[in-house]
Amino acid sequence: MLTIHAAVLLLPGGGRAPVPDGAVAVRDAVTVAFGPYAELADTHPAARVRRWPGVLTPGLYQRDAVRLLEEAYFPDPRETDTLGTAPLTGEALDALGPDDTWRAGSVRRGLHRMLRHGTTAVAADPTAPPALITAMRRSGLLVVPGPARAGEPVLDPLAGAAAVDTAIAAPLTAGGRADLAAFDAADEGALLAAGGACCVATVAAGRLVYRGR
Repeated sequence: MLTIHAAVLLLPGGGRAPVPDGAVAVRDAVTVAFGPYAELADTHPAARVRRWPGVLTPGLYQRDAVRLLEEAYFPDPRETDTLGTAPLTGEALDALGPDDTWRAGSVRRGLHRMLRHGTTAVAADPTAPPALITAMRRSGLLVVPGPARAGEPVLDPLAGAAAVDTAIAAPLTAGGRADLAAFDAADEGALLAAGGACCVATVAAGRLVYRGR
C-alpha cells in the first residue's frame, strides 16, 4: 500500500529548497516520490495519508550510537524518581554495579530513545560488538560503517548542528530507502533550536517505528 507522509514544511536535504505543504510518497520500504502534497495526492488519489505537524525531514544520522549504548545507562521509566531520565555515565554508571545487571534493558531503551529523536541510521566501526549491531538492525536502524565523533557522545543528532542537512543520514531520493522524521517545529530554525526531542514520528525503511502522537 502506498502512504503519503505530509507536513507543513518538507526539508528534502541535499541542499534543495524547502517545500511548503510538502509530502513524501512511500511504498513498502522505498521512497516513490516527494514534493508538494497537492501534486502527490493528485498522482496517487488512493494513497493513505499520514499528516504530521511542523517539519518533515529525511531520517537523522547518529554517529555516537555504539558509545551511547556501551558507555551509558538509559534508565527504566520506573526508575525515573531515583535515576531521572537522562543517560547515566561516569560515577553514576559505576554505581549501578556489574554490566550484566543492566545492559540488555538499557540497550533496548537506548535504541528506542534514538528512534524518538528521529534517528534512522547509525555509525558503527568494525570493532563494534556483533550483538549490538544485531540489536540496532532489529530495531529498524540502518547500520553504516563509520567512526564515532570525537568528544562526549550525544543522543541528539541535531545538537550543535548549523543546518539540518548536516544531521540527516541521506537526502530524499526517489527509489531510495524510505527513512523519515517528523518534528513539531515551525521551520528549520525552530527545529534546530528545539533539537530532536521534538520528534513526533520516525519512519525507518517505510515502517513507522516511533509515533509520539
